[in-house]
Amino acid sequence: MSMSEKLEGTIEESSQFCSKCGAAIKKDAEVRPAAADAPRCDACGQPLAAPLDSGNFPTNAENVPPRGSGRNPLALVVVAFVAAAMLYFGFHMARRSDANPGFSITKSGVAPDFTLETLDGQSMSLSGLRGKAVLLNFWATWCGPCKIETPWLVELQKQYGSQGLQVIGVAMDDSGKEDIAKFAQEMGVNYPVLLGKEAVGEEYGGVPALPESFFIGRDGKIVDRIIGLRGRADIEEAIRKALNTKPASTQAGSPASALQAQK
Repeated sequence: MSMSEKLEGTIEESSQFCSKCGAAIKKDAEVRPAAADAPRCDACGQPLAAPLDSGNFPTNAENVPPRGSGRNPLALVVVAFVAAAMLYFGFHMARRSDANPGFSITKSGVAPDFTLETLDGQSMSLSGLRGKAVLLNFWATWCGPCKIETPWLVELQKQYGSQGLQVIGVAMDDSGKEDIAKFAQEMGVNYPVLLGKEAVGEEYGGVPALPESFFIGRDGKIVDRIIGLRGRADIEEAIRKALNTKPASTQAGSPASALQAQK
């Protein structure tokens, strides 16, 4: 028995429904694959012919697949993953940014002072740099964008150091001093690197993302802030803004030295 004969026998054994509109088809209607004169549905005019290799002749309207039901499962998975990632990142950013809700560039004015240890065992205070424009960069050895940004900071320190710029790197990770020093050496860092503390990060708003840079004028006030990786031109523009500030008048003598021997 041929394939078409088997299909015709199957159709005759059970009621048929149009694959387009689901209307009942008379049992005596002949279904022939891809024939030019194939009969059509009385309700919608849909040809009743079906591909021989489909193996799927619906026997009731419930089995007729709805239009547009075919979706790519992989696309649905990707969309769900992206949505979950955005929700997580948004929640994480909101939680970190709320760590110090009182922090604001416009309200605080003067950058919070701190004293941290340098890689060579000395201590360094931000207040000891009054009179200079400071680029305070929070970073970490595991931070991919930081690896892109660090060479820019090295070049900018060379370019603007003679004009009064001082780049300061604050390492905000759990790596040991040796690992941080090795990273700084490999990157050719030409500015002081300090061992960061969580408390210092909290003073600067929780440092919601790395890298994060604060641009401090000669008067000790924050003039700009960049969160995450931005272009070198943006960093350079903020540096010029800090350099164009004037030192604040001192009321209690000259500023202390930036580097002090650790006792």
